[in-house]
Amino acid sequence: MGDGFKLIQKNKKAYFNYEIIEELECGMELQGTEVKSVREGKCSFSDSYVTAKDLQLTLIGFLIQPYSHGNIFNHQSDRKRRLLAHRQEIKKFQRKVNEKGLTIVPLEIYLKGNLVKMKIALARGKNVHDKKEAIKERDAKIDARREIRELNKY
Repeated sequence: MGDGFKLIQKNKKAYFNYEIIEELECGMELQGTEVKSVREGKCSFSDSYVTAKDLQLTLIGFLIQPYSHGNIFNHQSDRKRRLLAHRQEIKKFQRKVNEKGLTIVPLEIYLKGNLVKMKIALARGKNVHDKKEAIKERDAKIDARREIRELNKY
């Protein structure tokens, strides 16, 4: 990604539960101590999603814990946050969500320079069969790595 990139957190659950179709990098509209709390890694993707209405992307359910050295002006941890992207990109995502029944999920939150960025994606939910297939593939890769490691020991 270049210099000044620091991954804070990745939404592993989204990669498991959804088939990722198209990704987009967005800025986040944050208040007060939220940036400091994100830099400490005190955020959580638990059941978060993105809505696209009236040419605005809104992040819902994303938790940013209160800043540890904050005061009475600390932020509310579970508020809705606006995501910043170009109007054409928002229109495209909104159209695909309405036409094809896709959903928008947050994938990663990271620092790019001194800015907090979030990678979101258009996604389609996986079936149970697809999830089982993904588990089998992951286990096969782990076994292959283990065997290679054993062969390299001798």
